[in-house]
Amino acid sequence: MTELDVAGLQRRLVEFAAAREWEPYHTPKNLAAALSVEASELLEIFQWLTPEQAARVMEDPASAHRVRDEVADVLAYLLQFCDVLGVDALSALSEKIDRNEHRFPPSATGRSTSTSD
Repeated sequence: MTELDVAGLQRRLVEFAAAREWEPYHTPKNLAAALSVEASELLEIFQWLTPEQAARVMEDPASAHRVRDEVADVLAYLLQFCDVLGVDALSALSEKIDRNEHRFPPSATGRSTSTSD
């Protein structure tokens, strides 16, 4: 098995879309919408589960398969979105973690604060 990397997966997604002539549809708006839909499909798996059931969702092969498929869909659309806009997803994440380390120092651990921005 070959080692996976983000850039390689992004190239595969670009090639996949190009082979099917989907590029005109892969606008930032359309990809953001598709990403939202796939994230909602991931949430749907957990919608009516108790916290205990949700923690065990990967124990059931059928549920685990659904989770992995939806995670893959979310990641695929995110990587395609980043490619179209020229965003380096790993750099963006690293920068966000850096900002959050300053915004939420260890002494604030456990306090309920927003992490949405």
